[in-house]
Amino acid sequence: MSQFLFYVIIGLLVADFIFERFLEYLNSTRWSDQLPEEVKDIYDEEKYRQQQAYEKANFRFSLISSTFSFVIILLMFLLAGFAWVNSMALSVSANPILTALMFFGVLMLASDLINTPFSVYDTFVIEEKFGFNKTTPKTFVLDKLKGYMLGAIIGGGLLALIIYIYQLTTTSFWIYSWFVVSGFSVFMVFFYSNLIVPLFNRQTPLPEGELKSAIENFSASVGFKLDNIYVIDGSKRSTKANAYFTGFGSKKRIILYDTLINDMTTNELVAVLAHEIGHYKKHHVVWSLLLGILQTGIVLFIFSLLVGSKELSAALGVQTPSFHIGLIAFGILYSPIAMITGLAMNIFSRKNEYQADAFAAQNFDAVELASALKKLSVKNLSNLRPHPAYVFFHYSHPTLLQRLEELKSIK
Repeated sequence: MSQFLFYVIIGLLVADFIFERFLEYLNSTRWSDQLPEEVKDIYDEEKYRQQQAYEKANFRFSLISSTFSFVIILLMFLLAGFAWVNSMALSVSANPILTALMFFGVLMLASDLINTPFSVYDTFVIEEKFGFNKTTPKTFVLDKLKGYMLGAIIGGGLLALIIYIYQLTTTSFWIYSWFVVSGFSVFMVFFYSNLIVPLFNRQTPLPEGELKSAIENFSASVGFKLDNIYVIDGSKRSTKANAYFTGFGSKKRIILYDTLINDMTTNELVAVLAHEIGHYKKHHVVWSLLLGILQTGIVLFIFSLLVGSKELSAALGVQTPSFHIGLIAFGILYSPIAMITGLAMNIFSRKNEYQADAFAAQNFDAVELASALKKLSVKNLSNLRPHPAYVFFHYSHPTLLQRLEELKSIK
């Protein structure tokens, strides 16, 4: 049985790699040297050639980096690498919690160090070449160190607590772990911007002026109480622009990238904010959180049925079952289900984006929103003509052309 599970795991890894590369290939079939008719009012000839060059550079980079990662993970399974790391962790401590922390700590650190050259190339070569990168080497290194710290404190803390619960309750651990993870998810929705974001970026209240007044007037007109509007220094790392909504109740806030403010008119910015407010008014934030919690419960329940399996551990070359080895094998075996749930979440998310667009169009201005979306796409060199199959499997947002077409139909 363990041999069969081993081959299933290898088969899933290979199938996933081939499928992802096939989707990327389909995307590449949409490349064109000539400016397509449907994007002529968005890109000019020169900007479109730049976007296509950016797309091709990312395609080549993704092919090399993903192939490298695939080979490494495949070798870890074929050469019993996980069993070796497990033995090393056990030689340090036989305590199940400490062993697991050591096991995942070594794997995560090794993975990050191996992939760091790719991150450096992506940031300082590709993004630099196309005028996006503003990250300095110092910021890059500090981001890495802060990421390690958060991973150790938050990731390690949650893992230790879940394994402790598993030791106390065994197969019913999934219920208590579900409560813990759900509670943490809710906590992060409320306090992510207060606790995590300041470690990486500076957030300052939007100053008094025309923009703040326009946002406050619109918020009041749709019955949305908004006291917290912040500007984040996104230009510290990139010229790309964005805006997002976070939190609930008194902790809710809207975050505007400084790069967004610099490139848009007041009405365009209000239209973008109207879209974000639409997510809140349509309860998308709550539903996304609830669906995420439900998905977590399902994953934990299925995992609880397999975590103690001797066959699952033996498939990775480890004869004594353990929580952390079971988690590695389960992560691969669960991937087909994860793909299905991911598809469902993407469909749900794209539907929400249309609804938020409609809210902004009906309550503010469809033309200003369309103009803002076009500017965002051009500034970020977004792919306006991705293959429909790639969109179906990977996009959480509709394409720009789909959104513009939908906005035209809104009166």
